[in-house]
Amino acid sequence: MLPVESAKKKLSFTRCIQDGDLVIVYERYDNMKAVKVCEGSVLENRFGVFKHSDWIGKQFGSKVFSSKGGFVYLLAPTPELWTLVLSHRTQILYIADISFVIMFLEIVPGCVVLESGTGSGSLTTSLARAVAPKGHVYTFDFHEQRAASAREDFEKTGISNTVTVGVRDIQGEGFPDEFSGRADSVFLDLPQPWLAIPSVEKMLKQDGIVCSFSPCIEQVQRASETLRSKFTDIRTFEILLRTYEVREGKMDSFQVQESGSVGSLPCKRRQRSSEGSNEQETTSAPVVMARPCSEAKGHTGYLTFARLKCLS
Repeated sequence: MLPVESAKKKLSFTRCIQDGDLVIVYERYDNMKAVKVCEGSVLENRFGVFKHSDWIGKQFGSKVFSSKGGFVYLLAPTPELWTLVLSHRTQILYIADISFVIMFLEIVPGCVVLESGTGSGSLTTSLARAVAPKGHVYTFDFHEQRAASAREDFEKTGISNTVTVGVRDIQGEGFPDEFSGRADSVFLDLPQPWLAIPSVEKMLKQDGIVCSFSPCIEQVQRASETLRSKFTDIRTFEILLRTYEVREGKMDSFQVQESGSVGSLPCKRRQRSSEGSNEQETTSAPVVMARPCSEAKGHTGYLTFARLKCLS
C-alpha cells in the first residue's frame, strides 16, 4: 500500500518497509510486479529466491539479493508504477494522458473531484495523490463487480480514505444530487459523454472544469456541441508520446575529432584521413546513441476540456 505516516496521515516514502506493505518488485524496466510483503513468504523468479523477511526494515528503493546472487529493487507503489502493474479490467489511461488531465483540470491538494468510469483505477490512483491529504475523489462505475475490484485495489494501495467508489449509471442518472455545486473538477470516461454533461453543469463550482476522454472524434464533436451552451474555453488534445532509447555502443566508420566530437562519414566506405588533418580514423569507437523505441504507443484517445461559464 502507499506508505502513510500515521501521526500526520500523509503519504510518505521515506519510512522503511513493513510487514503487510505493498511493494513494486523491479526486475527490469519492462518487468515489474506488485507484491504484498508477508513475513515467512518468498518470491521466486529467474534471479533466485527472495525472502520477504529480508525486505522488512529496508528503505524503498533498496537493492536486495537472492541466495544465488541475483537481485531486484524494492520500489514504492507510486501511481506511476501502479499504472504499469495493475490488473487491466478495462482499457486504461497511461502516464502521458494522466499528467495532462491533472494539470489541465487544475487539481491541487484539497480539491473535490468527480470521476465517471472507474475502470481499472489507473487515473483514480493519480487523482487521489493529487488531492491528498484533505481533498477527495468520488468515482463511479455502472458495473458492480468492476467497482468492487477497484475498491479492493484502493485498499491495497492505501488510498481508500481519499477515494469513494460508487455504483451508478452516470449517463442515465447523472451524478448524485449531494455533490451539487461541490466539485472542483469532473472527469468523464463514457461512451456517450454528452448525456452526462447536464449533470456535470450542476455538480461543478463556478469556474469549475470538466474533461471528457473519448477514443473517437465523433464522440468529441457531439460532446463539444453539448458543451457550448453552458461552458467556455472548449479545447481538445491528443497526446502522442515518443520515447527514445539512450545507450552506449560501438559504431564503425566514425571519425573522432580532436575536440572530442563524433561525426559520421558521408559515405559507407571507410575513408583515410589526409596528411595534416586534425581528425584521426577510428573503428568501433564507443559512442552514446539515442534512437526512437521500436514500439511506440500511438493514439489512445482525445481529451476535451471545458470551463463552466461564470454567472453574470
